[in-house]
Amino acid sequence: MVRGTEGRVSSAGALDLLADGAVIADADGVVTAMNAAARRLLGGGDGVGRHLADVVLLQDRTGNSWFACTDPYGGLATRRRLSEQAWYLADGTELLITAGIVRRSPDHPVTQVAVSLRSAHARERLDRERSDLVATVAHELRSPLTGVKGFAATLLAKWDKLSDAQKKMMLETVNADADRLTRLIAELLDVARIDTGRLSLFPRPLDFRAAVERVVASVQAGTGRDIAFDVDGDLPAVTADPDKLAQVLTNVVDNAIRHGEGQVTLTAAPIADEAPYDGVVLHVDDEGDGINPDIRSRVFTKFWKHGQRGGSGLGMYIIHGLVSAHGGSVEIDDSPAGGARVTLLWPEQDARPE
Repeated sequence: MVRGTEGRVSSAGALDLLADGAVIADADGVVTAMNAAARRLLGGGDGVGRHLADVVLLQDRTGNSWFACTDPYGGLATRRRLSEQAWYLADGTELLITAGIVRRSPDHPVTQVAVSLRSAHARERLDRERSDLVATVAHELRSPLTGVKGFAATLLAKWDKLSDAQKKMMLETVNADADRLTRLIAELLDVARIDTGRLSLFPRPLDFRAAVERVVASVQAGTGRDIAFDVDGDLPAVTADPDKLAQVLTNVVDNAIRHGEGQVTLTAAPIADEAPYDGVVLHVDDEGDGINPDIRSRVFTKFWKHGQRGGSGLGMYIIHGLVSAHGGSVEIDDSPAGGARVTLLWPEQDARPE
């Protein structure tokens, strides 16, 4: 790193600190500065002293050069920036390039051009992730839609030949698949709100114990599974959006039921004094196969699934997003019962991030 006499980083050294490539040319198009990232991306060594057109040797798909097409020293006098576009090296490597154009005023010639370059790998990865997302969503939607379409078509074609019991069974199946579609769409909307930071919360003081008891009773009634809820000590009230807290609790209990055959146990207690804030800690333990420590970092990613159980794979991602939005935290560990333990830490006071 190059430093001045007073220990400050020089302009050349500062450019080398940038992750993106940077090439700066003067009024005559001669390169006056070029950082290490640009030298690596362009693969042509140090271009200082050479013309910009000979340093930024990039082409489009048809072989037209970047310099000739963009004409940074010509064109409209009002131009101040060239929008980012994909251009290619001779070996086909894709780079994303933009440029800033400096003039004293619109009626003066260009005095400096600053070119910024970066690899297109991040964009390619994002494109792949988007394609995977579309494929996964399409698959999740197709399954219940197939059931709805199939039974609806059968009812229309054979209504007079079907018994009342058969009609009722088919309509119940259609209704269940429609509910599944509604839940999936609601989950996708929650994911979008979490990703974009547009999640609306209306927190207020709540009785945490009562909230858990309502969810346990509801899930037990719907599944018939044995769910135990133990409270260790006096639980303080927590600050939470009632609907979001119920959603988190329902998701985490449903997840424990799907991945374990035995009893699901919930244990709540006040957060210990050494924790960063006061509130409630809730352990949700199942008796399933557990989650290998090597893959626990992926539990809270979108469309993560474990084992052969069903589900959209969005539940744990939504749990993490909603808990974090309230200023709490969620962790995965081993359960004393031999399965997995999901631990929620929920703050007593409003701890939402700014």
